[in-house]
Amino acid sequence: MIERQIEIETKDGKMSTFVCHPERGGPFPVIFFYMDAPAIREELRDMARRLATSGYYVMLPNLYYRAGVMELGPLPADPEAPERRRMFDLMGSLTIQLIMHDTDAMLAFADDDVAAGSGPMGAVGYCMSGQYAINAAARHPGKFAAAASIYGVRLVTDEPDSPHVVARKAKAEFYIGCAETDRWMPLEQVKALKNALRDTGVNAEVEIYPGTDHGFAFPQRPVYNKAAAERHWERLLALFRKRLG
Repeated sequence: MIERQIEIETKDGKMSTFVCHPERGGPFPVIFFYMDAPAIREELRDMARRLATSGYYVMLPNLYYRAGVMELGPLPADPEAPERRRMFDLMGSLTIQLIMHDTDAMLAFADDDVAAGSGPMGAVGYCMSGQYAINAAARHPGKFAAAASIYGVRLVTDEPDSPHVVARKAKAEFYIGCAETDRWMPLEQVKALKNALRDTGVNAEVEIYPGTDHGFAFPQRPVYNKAAAERHWERLLALFRKRLG
């Protein structure tokens, strides 16, 4: 495995990005891995490595670079703890427009890296970033052939860039995995999302994971569900294998 921590120039500064891919057999199809709210940590880098070992060039950007934050460290269980309030403040500072500018910069970097393939690309976003993976595919329909949201939030909003609206602009196949219990994306919103995607002819699967809570795929979370996490890996890898090769 080849791993690098690089700095990508964006409109707003330098975005530290973890890049990994196999040592042999490249160039490799590119996958953008958008982080969840608790920020970059070894848990996410390990997940990026798991994708990479299946034959992909994976980019994991630090989306909090504008605030000068890389890793938040352990978060207390208390929802009112200052560390958690800081996390929510950081998450709230991001917009789809900002992350799409970052996505443009990542595309430019990948275009110049000989290890990154020039064919169809994929994206996956967890938690706050499910919306970013879907919007990336909609913004660059000629680039992204697959995108996944895993317990993504804000997938149905009143904004013009709401994922349930912009998905129809994409040419990608979508996979949207949802927790059965998720206060940030309750089942009524999941139903609304599924209906909207169906009604606009979007190539998407929306799947609910029974008996799971928001965050079930992260091994370091108390809500980790190994069976569901492995199913999500099966779904992701099948999607990327089908659409990216």
